[in-house]
Amino acid sequence: MEYHNPVLLKETVDGLAIQPGGVYVDVTFGGGGHSKEILSRLGPKGKLFAFDQDQDALKNAIDDERFVLINENFRFIKRFLRFHGIKKVDGILGDFGVSSHQFDVAERGFSTRFESDLDMRMNQQGVLSANDVINTYDEEALRNLFFQYGELRNAPKIARAIIAARDGSVITTSMELKTVLQPFLNHHKEHKVLAQIYQAIRIEVNQEIEVLKEFLLQTQELLDEEGRISLISYHSLEDRLVKRFIRNGLFEGEPEKDVFGHVSVPFKKVGKLIIPNAEEIKANNRARSAKLRIAKRI
Repeated sequence: MEYHNPVLLKETVDGLAIQPGGVYVDVTFGGGGHSKEILSRLGPKGKLFAFDQDQDALKNAIDDERFVLINENFRFIKRFLRFHGIKKVDGILGDFGVSSHQFDVAERGFSTRFESDLDMRMNQQGVLSANDVINTYDEEALRNLFFQYGELRNAPKIARAIIAARDGSVITTSMELKTVLQPFLNHHKEHKVLAQIYQAIRIEVNQEIEVLKEFLLQTQELLDEEGRISLISYHSLEDRLVKRFIRNGLFEGEPEKDVFGHVSVPFKKVGKLIIPNAEEIKANNRARSAKLRIAKRI
């Protein structure tokens, strides 16, 4: 089974403008596709650090003296690079979202296709699981996460249905959850709505929005002048954060102007938004929602 088919492989690595002797970071190692491409462009003095909190990804470690795989969440990128003596890097690549492997292994609980326990932890050692979210969050918390992370207008009704269903027994499997959600799964849009609900739970379990914000703020400290970020997002919540951060160095509002009316921002975007072409989407359906944004440190 393919661990993960890297999306926009050439475009993402091209975006880093690799220098043969540079230091680079792949914060979403997964199956190692992007990392292998970076290494192929590095010279003997180049260095690549990769992050992945999923223990399954360790099986894909690359045997190369220029490569170091760190089994940690990329929200700790600065701390662990410092541990390895690295204060500045020339480029950072991120391919956010769930890997093909995580979707395809039923017991991980990420996919709506399988019957499984409610898990959805990217880090198998994580404390919070989908089971905890569904069975312990109060109605307000459930309503907020379905509205904010799933962008579901009927979030209040979905939250109430879950609260009512668990009054009699614990909801422990994907099939039990789907049964509870059945009134909201219109025949023509069942997969889409279920995917939005799963997305919301997964984002909460893995703190994906907080992690992304923490990571982005550290990139401006870590990147050398002219250093680049090349980042792929798969849903509007992530892409909005990346876009705003590249434009303003902020997640909300506008940057302050100096007395002359000028603003100081950490990044300058490189090129336009890149999305997969029809051929790549046909070969890899999970690429259909990918958005690649590239920027350089100024």
